[in-house]
Order: sequence, then structure tokens, then C-alpha cells
Amino acid sequence: MKGLYIVTPDWDDTEKLLRVTEQALQGGAALLQYRHKTADAALRQQQAEALLSLCRRYQRPFIINDYVDLCLALDADGIHVGGTDASVAEVRAMVGADKIVGASCYGDLELAHAAYRAGASYVAFGGFYPSRVKKYPVTTPPDIVTRAKAEIAVPNVVIGGMTQENAVPLIAAGADMVAAISSVYLADDPTAAARSFAALFENR
Repeated sequence: MKGLYIVTPDWDDTEKLLRVTEQALQGGAALLQYRHKTADAALRQQQAEALLSLCRRYQRPFIINDYVDLCLALDADGIHVGGTDASVAEVRAMVGADKIVGASCYGDLELAHAAYRAGASYVAFGGFYPSRVKKYPVTTPPDIVTRAKAEIAVPNVVIGGMTQENAVPLIAAGADMVAAISSVYLADDPTAAARSFAALFENR
């Protein structure tokens, strides 16, 4: 797990979502998480199925945020859980040993240690910078990346207001993946935006 980790915005327009996602995959996005906080069950199912098919074509892992039942029904590659969702241990027991299980750990290294012990495949930290999409306290210390790299034996992901410029020091500190929403999905050229993120990981 290395490179650009794209997370979908809350778009109800499935055609647009697929078009921009494909452009990002063409640019070198390494992994896709489907996250749509306001979709109803029918839209969520439709979009997840279509995105899974797209990821299969590009041979990229497809992860669903929160909805374990949907992950299992579609046989997606994994699930991402936040602090208010089911615990990592519960989710790992539900999806089995072979699925990716990601965990939001915010700015809390102890939370990351606990997630790792419970079976997380990766740990995600943030927010580091103000986001155009999500509202949260921007309080995560950059040195948490270096400490996680040294102490926790799974990849780490950084999220929160990520741009190609401000991701650089976090990658230098040891970030394995950079998660982005608006810097890719709202870019004038999503393929070029993804390519420039992917280039940050070359020779690493």
C-alpha cells in the first residue's frame, strides 16, 4: 500500500462520479475508498457496484467506508472504519482475515496501536490541514507519522486538506499513502492531479 488514496465526495451524480474516478485511476491513484455520507441505500448500492467494477478493470483495491454489509455483499476488497463506527476487532471478525480493514486514528497514536492490535491493515491520521470537504479540528501533529512508521508494523495514511504541496513533508516523514478528495475530484484535470500525487512516491 503506497501512493495516492482517493476518497469519493458526496456526489449523487453517478455518471460524473465514475468519470472523474476513472480519470484519477488513469493518473495513477493506487486505491479507492467509496464514502458517501448522505446517499440512501439504493444509491449507495448502485454507486458501489459501479465503482467496484471500475476498480476491477484498473486492478486497484476498492474499499467501502462504514458499511460492512455492503462490503460483504459486493465482495469489495475492504472496509474503512472511523471512531464512531464498529470497532476494528468487530469488523475484522465480520469480514475475515483476507479483507483490508482501515482505521481512522485522528491524531492519536495510542488509537493506532490499538487498531493494529485489533487487526487493522492500515492506520489513518488526520486532519493535518484544513479541508474543503470535512470539518474537523486541525490538530494532528506531523511527527505522529514518523512515530507510527517506527512503532506500528502496518502502512499509515495521512488525510485532511491534502494538496500535492503540503503532502511532501508528510511523505518525507514516512507517510505510505496520501488520501485526497477535493484535490483530485475538484481539480480541473483529475488525471494530472492524480499523476502529480503519484509522482511524489516515485523512488520511495
